[in-house]
Parts: sequence; C-alpha cells; structure tokens
Amino acid sequence: MTPTVTEQKAQILEAFRRWGYLEADLDPLGWLPRHPHPDLDHKGEDAEAARKFYCGTVSAEFAHIPDPERRRWIESRMEVDPAPIPTAPERERILERLISAETFEQFMQARYPGMKRFSLEGTVSLVPLLDEVLESAAEHGAEEAILGMSHRGRLNVMYHIVGREAAELFAGFEDVDPRSLMGGGDVKYHRGATGFFTTRSGARVHIHLVSNPSHLEAVDPVVAGRAYAKQIRRGAFGAKQVLPIVMHGDGAFAGQGIWAETLNLGSLQGYNVGGTIHVIINNLIAFTTPPWELQSTAFASDLAKRAAIPIFHVNGEDPDAVARVGRMAGEYRATFGSDVVVDLIGYRRHGHSEVDDPTITQPVLYRRIKDHPPVWRGYAEKTQIDSAAILARIREGLDAAQKSAEQFQKNPTLRRLPPYWDEFFGGKYKPEYEVPTGVPAETLRAITGAITSYPPGFAIHPKAKKLLEQRMEMLRGDRMVDYGMAEALAFGSLLRQGIPLRLTGQDTRRGTFNHRHAALVDTETEQEFVPLQHVDPAQARCEIYNTSLSEAGVLGFEYGFSRDYPEALVLWEAQFGDFANGAQVIIDQFIAAAEDKWGLLSGLVMLLPHGYEGQGPEHSSARIERYLHLAARDNFQICQPSDAAQYFHLLRRQALRKWRKPLVVFTPKSMLRHPDSASPIEAFSRSHFRSVLRDAEVQGAQRVLVCTGKIGHDLRRERKRIGNTTTAIIFVEQMYPFPEEELVTALAAHPGAHDIVWVQEEPANMGALFFMFPRLQRLARGIPVRSVKRSASASPATGSGKAHELEQQALLSVAFATGKS
Repeated sequence: MTPTVTEQKAQILEAFRRWGYLEADLDPLGWLPRHPHPDLDHKGEDAEAARKFYCGTVSAEFAHIPDPERRRWIESRMEVDPAPIPTAPERERILERLISAETFEQFMQARYPGMKRFSLEGTVSLVPLLDEVLESAAEHGAEEAILGMSHRGRLNVMYHIVGREAAELFAGFEDVDPRSLMGGGDVKYHRGATGFFTTRSGARVHIHLVSNPSHLEAVDPVVAGRAYAKQIRRGAFGAKQVLPIVMHGDGAFAGQGIWAETLNLGSLQGYNVGGTIHVIINNLIAFTTPPWELQSTAFASDLAKRAAIPIFHVNGEDPDAVARVGRMAGEYRATFGSDVVVDLIGYRRHGHSEVDDPTITQPVLYRRIKDHPPVWRGYAEKTQIDSAAILARIREGLDAAQKSAEQFQKNPTLRRLPPYWDEFFGGKYKPEYEVPTGVPAETLRAITGAITSYPPGFAIHPKAKKLLEQRMEMLRGDRMVDYGMAEALAFGSLLRQGIPLRLTGQDTRRGTFNHRHAALVDTETEQEFVPLQHVDPAQARCEIYNTSLSEAGVLGFEYGFSRDYPEALVLWEAQFGDFANGAQVIIDQFIAAAEDKWGLLSGLVMLLPHGYEGQGPEHSSARIERYLHLAARDNFQICQPSDAAQYFHLLRRQALRKWRKPLVVFTPKSMLRHPDSASPIEAFSRSHFRSVLRDAEVQGAQRVLVCTGKIGHDLRRERKRIGNTTTAIIFVEQMYPFPEEELVTALAAHPGAHDIVWVQEEPANMGALFFMFPRLQRLARGIPVRSVKRSASASPATGSGKAHELEQQALLSVAFATGKS
C-alpha cells in the first residue's frame, strides 16, 4: 500500500531523527566530511523542516535508545522551530566568557613563550558549554561537581570553571625553587584544583578538578569512584547533588578502552552515579593524527552507542547552539539519571603543545586555521554586542594578575582537602602510628554468631551450611581458623567499630577459590543474604560486590572511592594476582605515585592471589617485583601474610591506623584452607600484626632461610620430612616499608649461623630477590648471603604441573643442601 501523506511525513521525520547527524553542519573548518544517507534524500517542506531540526549546528544520535520515553524527550527538545536562543543578558555573558577564555590563552602565550600549556583555542566554547551544564545541574539540586580531564584546556578550566585566581595559575609559570620539588611534584597541567562556580542566580556549586596523569583517559573511573563516595556521604539525594563531568579528547575517546569500561559500570549496582556527562573536546586531530587514522567510524563518539545513552553533536563555532546542548545534557541527566555524551567539534589553534609545529604534518589545514578568526569575533558580530570594553577589561585584569603572581607561593596549592581527611595523614612511617589490632574473645563470639546466621526459612545450600558450621567450630577451638573465617572476623569487627567496608572484584562475593561466601544464595529463590550486613544494629555501611570483567576501570573506581571515603576499608581483589597487570596504569600513576606527585593519600587495599602451584604462567605470580620496583618514600605497603591470624591483624591495622597508605596484599590460593596456614582462635586476640615471624622451633641455627609466603610452609614441611634441626626459617610478612629492626632481631637469635639464604618460588629476575638480597647482605654483617630461586625466565611459571613439582622439589632440596646455593 502507498503510505498516506501523514505516514510519509512521519517516515521522513523518523529518517532524520535516525540519520540526520550524518549530514549536519558540525565542523567549523569544513574538514570533517559529511556522510550523505539515502534515507535523507527527500525534497519538500517536510524534509526541510526535519533537516533544520537535525542537520544544523546541533544534531543528536538517539535511535539506539530502546526507551521510547527518553527518545520522545529528546525529540521534544530537538524539534523546536525556531530553536531556542539565550536571552540578551545570557548572550552578553557567553560573549564575555568566550573573550575571556581566548584572551587567557593568548596572554599566557605572550607572557610565557615556549612553555607548554596545551591551549583550548579552537574549542573555547567548552567554557559556555560547562557554564550551562552547571547552571542546569544547580537548578536540579546539584551542589558539587567532580571534573576529570586531560591536559588540553585544563588551566583554562581551572580559571573559568573551578574559579582559581589567574595570579595563582600564572605563579606556576614563574621560577620555582627546584629543591622544593626534587623527586616529586607534577607539571601544572596535571594537578587538581578545587573551587566554586557561581550560577547566574547566585548559587554556588563546589567544583573539584581531579588530578590526572598524561594517560589521557585514566582519570575516568577515578572521577566516577570519587563521585560515588561523595554521593553516599550525602545520602538519599546524593546522585542529584553530586555531578560527575568527564572531558575527553577525540583521539582518546575513540582509541582508549578504559572509558568504555567506566561507561559499562554506569548502571551496575555499587557503581551507579546517576549519570556522567561526557564532553568530547573534539579538535579533529590527535597530536599529528587526523580522524581517518584515529577511528574506523564516522565520529569519535560512535563507540558510546554501545550504551543506551544520547550523543549530542554541536558545532563549536555556534555558541548559542553550544549553550543549548549544554542545558539539554544537564536536564537529560537530571531527568533520567543517565550518562550523556556531548561531542563539541572545533579545531586546535596550535600544535599538540605550543612548542610543536603542526604545519609539518597538516600544512593545508593549518593555513586555514591561521586565517580563521576566534569564535568570539563572529559571535560579537552576530549578537551586535560591543566587545571592545569587555576585551579591555579582561586584559587589564590579566595584566594585574600577572604582576601579583609573585605574591603566591611558587608551588601553589590548588586543592582544599575536605574535612573528612582531617584525622588522616601520610608521609614517612613512624612506629608510634601503630595501633592494637586484637579483638576480645567475647567480641569474636558475637561476630561469629552473626556471620554464621541466616533468616528463618532461608533455603541455604548444603555446602554453604557446612561452611558456616565449620566456622562455628573454629570459634570454639574445635578447628583451626582459616583465611576465609579470619577475613570475615576482621570485617565484622571493623563494622562493629564503625569502620565502613567496601570489597569488590570479579566473583568476589563467593570468592574465586570458593572460600569467602560473603553472600548466601537461597537455593529456591536465588535471593541473596549478606551476613556481614547484619553484624550489629549500629554497624557501619557494608558493600560487597562482584564487578564487571574489568581491571583498570574497576580499580580506578575503587581508588577514587578511597580518596573520598578515607575512614572506610576499601578493598579490590584480583581474580588472580597477575590479572592486576590489566590495571597497571592505575597502579603506576595513582596508587603508587599520587602522594609523591600531588600530595594525595589513599588507603586502598589490593588483594592479589599469589603462589606457585603448577597452574601455569598467568595463575601463579602476582608480580611481587613490580610493586617492589615502585616502592619508595614509604609510598605504600607490600605484605604477604603467611597465616590466617596475620591476615586478620593486617586488615585491622590498615583500617584502624590513621597513616593512610595503599596496601598491596599477596594472598594465598591453595593455602586458604591448608592446616599449615590456619591459626588458633586465641591468635586473634593478640595485640598486633607482626612484620617478621621468627622461627619458634629452631634456636641457634647454623643456617637461616629467609622467605615470604607459601614457600615458607613448603620449607617447614621439607625440614620436618628430612629431620633437619639446624636450619631456621624466618617469614618476612611485610616487605615494604622494609622491617629492618624486626628482621635484625630475628636474625640475632642465630648468632652462630654460617649462612643466610633468601628462598623464593619465583624466577631469579622476578619476586623479591632484587629487593631483599642487598638488604640481607647489609644486615648479615659478614655472614655469607645466598639465594635459592628458579632460573631467570621470561615467563613467571611453567605450564606443566609435573615440571612444576620437579622445580619445586629442587628448590627445597637446594635450600637445605650444604655448600653454595
């Protein structure tokens, strides 16, 4: 049948709703090719009206959203004729902001030539865009915004959005005393900043721009984690009150996967922040690379269509359209609690940095850019607003700011820490920071009663029921306490003391090795019950979540959460320790270095299963060497507790000490339930975690074996098997900060020792050998120090179970053999 006129009209409109963005007027320089679509090949009044809605300087992609209500909401905002424009005072404000943003960049170029600042010129419409996002957010109850962005335009955003003084930013370009920053600090366009944004109505929105390394998208999950923590602090309306905004480069958005991991977290329980507003600062170039070498799709934003979220494209040379899109993005997020993507398309006035010459790789493009006027000039002509007085006033203010820059300290503090950080501190370790970690027997009894209980009528799995019965036996002393029970007791005791708990990871609720069972599942209904959430009526918040199959995104989120919940015990568990290498950028740039670079603390705990058990290269080593290579200035703690009680005290110490440092824990696998690593219930009431475990069985040994982790238990069994009574075994439970005093005391118990041997399961080029060996030599005072280890290898472990057994037995034999090892 031939469609009716009404049906034809609807079909034409629907085609433009779906494909109009392909033919939209989005590129100020005409460099981005349009993509004609056959469904848009219509003439007539209806087609022209639809083209006006969707093919102008604003367009939208939303046909992939399955919810009809959300699509209708977007249609109602897009299909308006004439398109809404700002009021006269609003336009004057937009012009002032454009002139200020452009002049700020030019001023720095003139006063600080040859210094990198990563100019925003070409996309300065970002400033009025963010203005409108924040205006809209404030109208819907937002009181705080968490911003993440890479280096381009960062100083501009600090000045115009965060509200830092220009003089303060200029001080960063002045000469500094290098002695104050030797070995630490960061460049000015990576540092974070806090301040306030004031809306047109006078409302103030607290702004925090998160510190970020040059790894462009690494900050994305950190922003989300920080927003989530702040939202929890605010209670039921936290998602409305705290707004996350992340700004991306077009090349990074198309090419880097961590933002996609973060996007996937957006609607998951335990990670939902009520929507993030993503802004692509789209220069249509990345360093020297054009779009057709960056992405295999028409737009850098196309990968965002994996989620049911809208994408608004806007031409950065139409400030009215930019302001309109900013408001739409803010209102959509407030209405639906959803992520939104804004693709702000402009250009880059200079090279990747101001010292780079872009004419070498894009000569034609940069001839065009050279002659292209700044956006404010065209907007001033369009609005007929006199720009001369505005420009003069802004230049005068910047001149005055530059003259007063010397009054600011040379390394200005752009952050203001929130009050919940007042009682916590970093810096070098001091013994007086230690706290008692033991728990009285009656408290352990109460905790055990709670964590082994479940509601009446709950159809518990027989295996889970057996586990709970065994845990009750552990409390009574009828069975030694294993790691799973020790962890549950640590968590339960902290919750009773008012310490919030957050534990996440892949399959963490049950545990990769079937050892935790933090969530019990009803076998009839699959309803879940989390005993740790019912330890005490007055207990602290308890969150335990399985995560998506992601390391970088999830670990970044948890790091961010720990930054704004310092009083909580925040733990991330890798499925296997080696899998943490998928999050190496978060470990290197944030967890290990944030205090050194930015003065930022975190108490995040990483649980990394480690141990050589014949399971192959990826399921053996958690790469101890990587963390020890990163260790300096007491930046974090690296531990491998060898028994259940040690693990219990380590977790409690981390939560109860006010010294806030990340903690890397190499946790066991086969030893989780092994009798050799289990502990008597009495050990949980002793006073503290022990950094070094002395040998209680052998005194005055002729040889001292020093080790960490599972290999120590293997050595003990071998010693017993061969009947050796002259070799002592010392466990180093904390490798960093190095427990020198404790290790000296342990070695002093064997004054007649002929040699000291470092024993490890890992190959010679891995593990703690490089770290421990020179320290043992220093402490040995002339006693020969030797090492036993696997041969150096490019791979951490063999893939053959039988080969593993041969290697392991060889290690043990050599450790007890006489002569060189």
